[in-house]
Amino acid sequence: MEIPSKIAVIGGGSWATALVKILSNNSNQLHWWMRNQEAIDHIQNYGHNPKYLQSVSFELNQIKLSNNLVETLDAAQWIIIATPAAFLEEAFKGIGPEHFKNKVVFSAVKGIIPKFNAIPARFIHKSFDVPYEHIGIISGPCHAEEVALERLSYLTLACPDMNLAQQMADALRCRYIQTTTSDDLFGTEFSAVLKNVYALAAGICHGLGYGDNFQAVLISNAIQEIERFIDVIHPVHRDTKTSAYLGDLLVTAYSNFSRNRTFGFMIGKGYGVKTAQLEMNMIAEGYYATKSLHQINEKFNVNMPILSAVYQIVYENKPPGQQIKLLADKLS
Repeated sequence: MEIPSKIAVIGGGSWATALVKILSNNSNQLHWWMRNQEAIDHIQNYGHNPKYLQSVSFELNQIKLSNNLVETLDAAQWIIIATPAAFLEEAFKGIGPEHFKNKVVFSAVKGIIPKFNAIPARFIHKSFDVPYEHIGIISGPCHAEEVALERLSYLTLACPDMNLAQQMADALRCRYIQTTTSDDLFGTEFSAVLKNVYALAAGICHGLGYGDNFQAVLISNAIQEIERFIDVIHPVHRDTKTSAYLGDLLVTAYSNFSRNRTFGFMIGKGYGVKTAQLEMNMIAEGYYATKSLHQINEKFNVNMPILSAVYQIVYENKPPGQQIKLLADKLS
């Protein structure tokens, strides 16, 4: 199958940097939009991102950098969005459906747009009139930091149109990246959002001093919560024991590279939310997702005690030790 050409990556963070590293080996027309002109100048002068994954060196003759979003979108046929969910609406301010006409859009965003309580696929569809058949997600289990180190990693490409999923899978496959495909766009995307909340929970419990035995029970219950929720949201046949669901949850809940686990650990150690955010100086998508998912679940009323406990801790300022003790009595 032909590898897509004229690909644009939108974003300047770790995942955008990792995707550009992979794609620059396989695409002959790669465009990269970043908001920060200083970062662009640094990459053009020194060949690496000044802030994220600094060990990655780029073949600059294969990449066209720009801080003009309209110019970047117009130049590409395939768009990969790798901007944090909390900033997605701001990043695309002034952009309309005309800029996405006849394009394929894949999201590498692992969060919910807070203003709309919408997963990226829904935001893209509603804001830019992109048919769901032309929208996909790039999911894990995979950390950008291990991509930078060229450690063997796996990506799942989910799109209702399996031909498009396969084309993107072919574009991303390389010596250290294996890929699989799925047509479960909504289940994969909601699972990718939910696992960040459960990584917060894992970090909180670690910060409180809970051990591996409890963590195993916590995460086995977390995958059950994911399955219950996505089966209600989008009831299709799926196996949540596969890499796109369980694998992505495991790596986010256990890895030292996980921002959400780190954020949760700080909360468990007694940091306030704002202090933890300032200390990390990075986005923990699970913080924003917790509130949105809690509000969404008020409509569907799925049994989700771990989500509820995290919400009580990070938004209702309930003592973490007390809430996790109450949660422990509900797990099995």
